[in-house]
Amino acid sequence: MIGIIDYNMGNLQSVMNAFEKLGVKATLISDPACVKDYDKVILPGVGAFKDAMEHLEHAGMDEAVKAFAASGKPLLGICLGMQLLFENSTEFGETKGLGLIPGKVEKFNVNHFSAPLKVPHMGWNALHVKAACPLFEGLGERMYLYFVHSFHAVCEAQYVVGATRYGYDFPSAVQKENVFGFQPHPEKSHENGLKILKNFVEL
Repeated sequence: MIGIIDYNMGNLQSVMNAFEKLGVKATLISDPACVKDYDKVILPGVGAFKDAMEHLEHAGMDEAVKAFAASGKPLLGICLGMQLLFENSTEFGETKGLGLIPGKVEKFNVNHFSAPLKVPHMGWNALHVKAACPLFEGLGERMYLYFVHSFHAVCEAQYVVGATRYGYDFPSAVQKENVFGFQPHPEKSHENGLKILKNFVEL
């Protein structure tokens, strides 16, 4: 069973539609007590890190997601959902994250851009595979995916399975054991994104 965490901060319909296209039943989870009953869980997210953590904590979903990850079952964070997997973010002041992957989340540093670029980073860009990951099965070493974000993860290379260049390289896909994160939106990335989600279903 595929569960999608519903905490009023995700683009839930797009994610649901993607699984419908795959012919896979996915269910929204609004009760934290039910998270453990699912085989695989997705943590989506759109908006600000601080607001998202407040919503998760208010709903009791923060501890439920941590417990699910500790169970060894596959967890996938998408966009802001990926950022929430890290220890903290500097968005609107420092905010503590779920701490499932060592690292932090910072705003794009425009001073490091080699050419004038706009923030947020929005549109299609290439994700370059940096390490083996089951979610890349059948996709090759480079794939174009859809991004919308102003902040990005900063973490050790051992957790980076995919990177993208926007002024400079940043982690766009991460993995720590059974916990996966994608900065781009697979549910908005056509065939490549659907393949990533299909690979997740088949773990």
